[in-house]
Amino acid sequence: MRKQLTYMNKVRHLRHPLASTFSIVAFDPSTKDLGVAVHSRYFSVGSVVPWAEAEVGAVATQSFVNVSYGPRGLQLLKEGLTVDEVIERLTREDEAKEFRQLGIIDTHGNANAFTGKKCLEWAGSKVGRNYAAQGNILAGEEVVQNMGRKFESAKGDLAERLVASLEGGEEAGGDARGRQSAALLVVRRGSGRAGYGDRYIDLRVEDHPDPIAELKRLLNLHRVYALIDDGEDKLTKGDFKSALATLKKAVSLDPKMDDAHIDLGIVNLKLGKKKEAIKAFKEALRLNPKMKTIIKQLPNAGLMKPNKEVFTELGIS
Repeated sequence: MRKQLTYMNKVRHLRHPLASTFSIVAFDPSTKDLGVAVHSRYFSVGSVVPWAEAEVGAVATQSFVNVSYGPRGLQLLKEGLTVDEVIERLTREDEAKEFRQLGIIDTHGNANAFTGKKCLEWAGSKVGRNYAAQGNILAGEEVVQNMGRKFESAKGDLAERLVASLEGGEEAGGDARGRQSAALLVVRRGSGRAGYGDRYIDLRVEDHPDPIAELKRLLNLHRVYALIDDGEDKLTKGDFKSALATLKKAVSLDPKMDDAHIDLGIVNLKLGKKKEAIKAFKEALRLNPKMKTIIKQLPNAGLMKPNKEVFTELGIS
């Protein structure tokens, strides 16, 4: 009992949150995307564990987490250190390194992981081609092994493969304490919203009974909104036919997205398809009657010409 109390006193002295979790850092050589996916029985795990920078690398820092490993690790990669050298530098300077765990990958797909000897069991990692999966307080070693297998066999882009890896970890028992939060971060140069920054996908589930399933739902929703943004960009540039195809794809992924139906109405009017435009606007209003306020302002915003026939059909005066 005394030994256990001594251990817990040391833990409290660390003054770092216990981010017990399983995570994966990975690189896609075809797109050059870098990413991190993480799941934990810990509130808001996405606020501390995942770090990534386009054309630099990705870091997952966890277990009595030293958050500085994230930004410092990326900076050391930018300075030209190898993945192994970064791990050595970070842990060498940390008196509590035996309580830490991290996974790291660079922009060439070189990956490795570190698990301190005092991380709560089961704790360890699996390093494979273009990825490193790691975890602590797990149901067993099979968690990280299955994460690796799922990542290697999954189809789709990096985001889909990262989420598949988390599903694999959960299938193998996951966090021994249960489930609470999850996060997904994928970076790509110049691919943030509206072209600003490199956070291509940045999703978090802070507190949920099934966080990985919710993360998967959010990823699908992200794809829908990305298509809407792309469609609106094409609309702005006058590429109406391409905008129409893109927005139709968005609606096919989520027919209940009222924003997409509004955009379809606008594009159809631009193409002279009044009947199709009215149908799209009516569907938007069926889904959300409050969208009438938006449609009413479209002429003043220059997004459509004043059209009494259309407004009459929609019950807009």
